[in-house]
Amino acid sequence: MNDEIGFWKVVENRSSVRRFEAKPLDRSLLKKVIESGTRAPNAHNRQSWRFVILTEKPVMIQLADQMSLDYEKALLESGISPAAVQDQVKKRKERLTGAPAVVVLCVDTADLDTYHNENRSEGEYLMAVQSAALAGGYILLAAHALGLAGVWMCAPLFAQQRVREVLDLPETWMAQGLLLLGYPAEVPEIRQRKPLLEVTKWM
Repeated sequence: MNDEIGFWKVVENRSSVRRFEAKPLDRSLLKKVIESGTRAPNAHNRQSWRFVILTEKPVMIQLADQMSLDYEKALLESGISPAAVQDQVKKRKERLTGAPAVVVLCVDTADLDTYHNENRSEGEYLMAVQSAALAGGYILLAAHALGLAGVWMCAPLFAQQRVREVLDLPETWMAQGLLLLGYPAEVPEIRQRKPLLEVTKWM
């Protein structure tokens, strides 16, 4: 019963944290959190997820700088003023580089089946993306259960080539997201979720 209560407290109280204490994470603790991601369900049990763990600030800064080139361009093209763009770019850089650890969540397409049927091949890739997302969710829950905090950033989706070049990733590794991890420097308000009735259909 206590284990059940503990599980629901983790699920209900986890929230996205964007500011962290300037306190490094013990490698064994970080390893435990990442390992939880490998327990997630995944398509065909291919385990095509890959995790790139960044703990060195120079690498984080380089990654943030390179991804910001595409981010800045996209914001300007959407009609946002240059001043507002610079403000948003600066905030995102500070968020990424302020985390004690960053996990770059990737899919390795080398693990996937390929078909002459384009729809089927696309389905294989989407299943791998879903599997990676589940792994990321496990990692965030595990981090919260262990007294850490985290947040998911989708930025790599829009700058995959830059991420690959900065981190020297194989061509088959497709970056899906960033998980920023650390000890929370803030306790954000738990955001309300839509009522179950609004998001379900029972048949």
